[in-house]
Amino acid sequence: MNEKISLKRKANCFILNFLIYLAAGFVCLLLTGSIGYIIYRGVPYVTWDFLSTKPSLISETTGIFPNILNTLYIILMTLIVVLPLGVGSAVYLTEYAKNKKVVKIIELAAETLAGIPSIIYGLVGMLIFVQFCSLGTSLTAGALTLVIMTLPTIVRTTQESLKTVPQSYREGSLALGSGKWHMIRTVVLPSSIDGIVTGCILAIGRIVGESAALLFTAGMANEIIGISEFFKAGKAGSTLTVSLYMYAKERGEFEIAFAIASILLVLTFLINFLAKFAAKKLRKGKE
Repeated sequence: MNEKISLKRKANCFILNFLIYLAAGFVCLLLTGSIGYIIYRGVPYVTWDFLSTKPSLISETTGIFPNILNTLYIILMTLIVVLPLGVGSAVYLTEYAKNKKVVKIIELAAETLAGIPSIIYGLVGMLIFVQFCSLGTSLTAGALTLVIMTLPTIVRTTQESLKTVPQSYREGSLALGSGKWHMIRTVVLPSSIDGIVTGCILAIGRIVGESAALLFTAGMANEIIGISEFFKAGKAGSTLTVSLYMYAKERGEFEIAFAIASILLVLTFLINFLAKFAAKKLRKGKE
């Protein structure tokens, strides 16, 4: 009887392991195939002129240099605003807030906001930042809209990371004479740096891949904008994703669209690598 149970258990384990490996292999194959196809279609059209010039009907050039700059502007501006807000809110809700019912309601609201379609954020951003705040269709309005979009993600991932820090770490730091803020700054936050970086990477992924909200707020201009002009009202700018949409959907130039997609893949990889590298340095600095 025991031998039959043992054989049945082994058979079940074998089937489950086979299904798990099959699912993992299918996901890896799908991901590799998608990335490989995009690179295969896009890389042949990526040239230095394509990366360093702006589009012009007069000179018949198709460059994306303004779009690359606008994408970097949007990423930096959004992260500069959303990271302090998101991490600070998560620290308050986890470490300072006393009313747990209110915290639960805020957590539920944040999870709900994280799942709202981006085009709704675009409509709200257009009404608030573009019209009510008189920023016009500009990169600043687009960045502030993305701040609202990514804030729930940063808050929830940071919260969950802070909750994984053992309570004994906090008690030990307080027992040694640390104040609460000193304990949070020197013990809790360094211990949860991986979760904060994960939230940052998720936010960057949503920023880089966003187009619907930016169509309403940042616009579709292809002019080179200097850093000093970023905060001026009415300075519209098209990011790489918006440009990809215009070339693929409006113009039907799929070769250029695939080239932009391959550049987006490389840009996302580099930013994620830098985020991981910064987290590793911060972790070593605190040890």
